Amino acid sequence: MNIIRSILKQVVPLRNNSTHSNETTWIGTAVLPYRHCTTEELQRISKQHRIKAFLDLLNGEGITVESNWKGIKEAITSTCYEVLVHKKHHHKEWITVDTLDKIQERRNKKAAINTSRKRAEKAKAQAEYTEVNKQVRRSIRTDIRKYGEDLAMTAEKAAREGNMRQLYDTTKKLSGNRRKPERPVKSKEGEVITNIEEQQNRWVEHFKKLLNRPAPLNPPNTEAAPMDFPIDVGPPTIEEISMAIRQIKSGKPATPDNIPAAH
Repeated sequence: MNIIRSILKQVVPLRNNSTHSNETTWIGTAVLPYRHCTTEELQRISKQHRIKAFLDLLNGEGITVESNWKGIKEAITSTCYEVLVHKKHHHKEWITVDTLDKIQERRNKKAAINTSRKRAEKAKAQAEYTEVNKQVRRSIRTDIRKYGEDLAMTAEKAAREGNMRQLYDTTKKLSGNRRKPERPVKSKEGEVITNIEEQQNRWVEHFKKLLNRPAPLNPPNTEAAPMDFPIDVGPPTIEEISMAIRQIKSGKPATPDNIPAAH
């Protein structure tokens, strides 16, 4: 609608003798040229009109400095929202809605400091921003502490119920992200390889060279080990099971049989 309104402002109707022809000529000269335009073409036309309005403001056709700046700011921000991709903010899972509201309030106080003209207004806005900033920091510390306590309770519950998967995931969250940085893959000449397919080929070449070594000239003469060992391979006795259970420390991860230690 804004595009059509901006178009109609620049069109002068062709007047004929009859009133009906006057209206038909107006519609034919103003609306019809843009009826079959695609969305991309309409965005391009809208951008051209914004650029023209932006240039008019730069040429001093506005009323005051504030109105000029408001028009320039709206032209730039609206064009950026349409042309560029708007970045989506993914908040941390531990942050609460109350803390997000305080962060937005702090952002508004910061904008009030930047828009203040008088010294008294600026000092007042600075004092309000300092107070809100303290509240934000206090709220963030509270959220982090509560998030850690909830994770600890979840881990304790998982340990009591023997849910090792949930216990592992919760412990991983508590310990933080400790992934090692990826090391670059280099060619034989020492140049860094960035292409994924070339990196895979380089790994294949490396392992072929590493695992396909020629046989040694003088192989060692190793005697074959005896096959029969004096080891009892029968089922464990009750005494052996009791000793193994007593040796397991409480609170340790489960053994490969997925049986945790008794608490």
